[in-house]
Amino acid sequence: MTNHEHISEHDAHAHGEGMDKKRIWSVFFVLLALTALEFLIALGFVHHWGILQKGMLVNTIYIALTLVKAYYIIAFFMHLKFEKSSFIVTCAVVFFFIIYFIILMLVEGGYLNTVMTHQPTFPHQ
Repeated sequence: MTNHEHISEHDAHAHGEGMDKKRIWSVFFVLLALTALEFLIALGFVHHWGILQKGMLVNTIYIALTLVKAYYIIAFFMHLKFEKSSFIVTCAVVFFFIIYFIILMLVEGGYLNTVMTHQPTFPHQ
């Protein structure tokens, strides 16, 4: 066996590390169940039966379910769960900073929208 064959065989094995068919199907069904739950909340509890009202609670539930789905996609299909912990921490820190800056931009944008609509640029005559 040449060195190239050994490396390519090792890379092929490492790429699918921990992801057999059973694991892939279990992740698929978890994602399917979470998506079905989102649709049940949106179409059933909110619109059809009227059990929940649109608002902060429903948005929080959607965001939480979306973050769980994002975890499963990143961890298993992007193979981040099988990486070294230092790389996972690095990716998580970058992710949290990006989310933090997006929240800051939204807060500042909302403030500027409020201030700019109540205080005209030029004085009225």
